[in-house]
Amino acid sequence: MPLPACVFIAQATVTRPELTTDALVVFGVVVLALVLFLTERLPIDVTAILLIVVLVVLEPWTGVDPETGISGFANEATITVLAMLILSGGISRTGVVQELGRRMAAFAGDSLRKQLFATVAATSPVSGFLNNTPVVALLVPVVTDVANRGNTSPSKLLIPLSYASQMGGMLTLIGTSTNILASDVSARLGSQYPELHRFSMFEFTGLGAIVVVVGSLYLIFVGHYLLPERVPPNADYLEEYKVGDYLADLAIIPGSPLVGETVRDATESLGPEIDVVQVIRDEVRSVAPRQATPLREGDVLVVRTNRDAIATLEDAAGVELVGGPGSAAELSTDAETGVLTELVVSLDSRLVGERLDPESFREEFNAAVLGLRSHGELVADRIVGNRLDVGDTLLVQAPPDTLDRLARRDDVIVAREPPRPDYRTDKAPVAIAIMVGVVAVAALELYPILVSALAGVVAMVVTGVLEPNELYDAVEWDIIFLLAGVIPLGIALEASGGAAYLAWLVVQSAGFLPPIAVLWLFYILTGLLTEVISNNASVVLLLPVAAAAGAGIGANPFAFVLAVTFAASTAFLGPIGYQTNLFVYGPGGYRFGDYFRIGAPLQLLLSVVTVGGIALFWGV
Repeated sequence: MPLPACVFIAQATVTRPELTTDALVVFGVVVLALVLFLTERLPIDVTAILLIVVLVVLEPWTGVDPETGISGFANEATITVLAMLILSGGISRTGVVQELGRRMAAFAGDSLRKQLFATVAATSPVSGFLNNTPVVALLVPVVTDVANRGNTSPSKLLIPLSYASQMGGMLTLIGTSTNILASDVSARLGSQYPELHRFSMFEFTGLGAIVVVVGSLYLIFVGHYLLPERVPPNADYLEEYKVGDYLADLAIIPGSPLVGETVRDATESLGPEIDVVQVIRDEVRSVAPRQATPLREGDVLVVRTNRDAIATLEDAAGVELVGGPGSAAELSTDAETGVLTELVVSLDSRLVGERLDPESFREEFNAAVLGLRSHGELVADRIVGNRLDVGDTLLVQAPPDTLDRLARRDDVIVAREPPRPDYRTDKAPVAIAIMVGVVAVAALELYPILVSALAGVVAMVVTGVLEPNELYDAVEWDIIFLLAGVIPLGIALEASGGAAYLAWLVVQSAGFLPPIAVLWLFYILTGLLTEVISNNASVVLLLPVAAAAGAGIGANPFAFVLAVTFAASTAFLGPIGYQTNLFVYGPGGYRFGDYFRIGAPLQLLLSVVTVGGIALFWGV
C-alpha cells in the first residue's frame, strides 16, 4: 500500500546495505563508462564493446561471465529495438511521413504559430509509433522548406521539431528505444518488487498525451520567443558559410601541362589544399566533377581552398587566376546546374571520426563540399582534414539527380527536400497496414511485441516495402551495440548490491522529504544524467536505483520506474543528450546555449506535469 505524498519518511527506517568490494569494482566500471560517454574518446559502439570486455574480465567481482556479458545481444529489448528500426525504415521508404508533414504544413502560410502547430502536430503522433530518430531525420528538410516558404527562420522551428518528437515518443511503448529497454529492465526487477512488470503497449499513453499537449502549448505560445533567428529566412548558403572568401576561378592557359590531363592531376599539381568543385567549359558547368574528367585548354576550374593557398595560385604553373576571393557571385547555384544544400552527419554514419577529404567525398557522394560547420561553429578557412562528428553540417553542391540518392543514404541527413523524390508511394497502404497489425497484436497481447515486430519485418520484405539488402541499412547499429553493452552493466550494478547502496544514499540524503519530492528528484537527476551520457545508458543505470529507493521509503517502485523512463526520453538542455537534438544543430545554426534557453523551462514544466501525472494515475 503506497504511502500518501504528505507522509515524511524517517531516515532510520532504512537499513544500510553493505558496501562490498564487488560493488566498488562495479562503481569503477560505471565511472569508466560515464567518462567514455562524456568525453566521446571512443565511438559509442566501441565503448559498449569495451564495457562487455571489462565486465567479463572482472568476473570475480562483477559476476558477469561470458554468457551474461553477451546476453545483451540476445536480449528481448535489443531485438525489439532492431525490429522497430527496420519497420520505421520501411515506413520512411514510402514517403508517408514526408507527405504528412507537407499536408499539415500546407495551411500554415507565413504564420509562425501555425507553422509551429503544424510541426508539432505532424511530429508527435507519428513519433509514438515510429522510432523518433528517423522521424526527425525525415522531417528536417520538410520543416526547413516550410520555414523558408513562410519567410520564417528555420531556427524557430527545428528545435521544436526535435522536442516534439521526444515528447511524442512517450505516447506508446514503441515510441523510443528507451521505453522498450525500460520495460525490459522493469520486468527483470519484478522478481524483487511485485509492483514492477513489463510495460503494455499503451501503459502510459494517458500521461504521454498530457505531456505532449502541455509541451506543445509551451512550444507554440512561449518557446519561440526564447529562440533567436540564427539562420535568416531563405538564407543565402554561400553567404552564411562565407564561401566567397575561399573560392577562386582558374583558367587553363594555352600550352598548360594540364591540357589533356584529369581533374585528379590538376588537384595534385595545385596542391592538397585545392579542391575542384566545378569545371566550366563553353559556359557549361560540371558540378562535382569526377576525378577522371579530362581537361582542355580554356576550361575554367572553380576551386575551393583556404586563404593561404589562394595567395599562391597567382604563381601556379599552367593556370591563370581569373576570379579571386569573392567569386561566389559567379558560382551558379540554379537547380538545373547544381543544388546547394546542407548535409548533416547522422548518428550511425561511416563519416563519424573520419577526416574530411573533399576529393574522396566527391567521388563517393557525387557532391562538392563548399563549407563546414563543426559542433555548431563555422569552419571558415581550412576544411580539409577536419575530423567529422555526429551533427556536423556540410554545405555541398550536387547535381539535381544526386540529391534524391543522398536523401536515401544513411550516412547523411539532407536539409532540403529532393526536387524529384523517389518514394515507394504505392507501398504506403501496405506499410501502414503492417505497422497497424504489429501494434494491434502487441496491444491485444496476442503475442509479445518482439514476435509481432519480427513478423512485421518479414511482412515488409515479402510485400516489397523493403528490399532484403535494405534491412541492414535501416538499423542504427550503434544503438544496438549500446544496448548490448549497457544491459550487462545494469545487471552487474544490481547483482553486486551497488544499486541498493546508491538507493540507500538517496534515501539518506532526501529521506526527510515526502515521497513525491523524492520522485521529482529522480526525474531531475535522470534528466541531468541523460545530458552527458545516452538516454539508454541512464535508464539502465538509474532504474534499479530508483526502484530500490522507492521501495526503501515505502513508496510505489513503479512510479519511480516511470519517472526515470519519462525523464530519460525528454532531454532538452543541450544538443548532446538526445540524438534528434544533434540532427537540427547545424541546419538551425544553433549554439549550445539556445537549447538551454528554451529547454530548461520546458524540462522544469514537464517535470512537474509528469510527476504530478504519475502520482494521479499510479500513486506514489
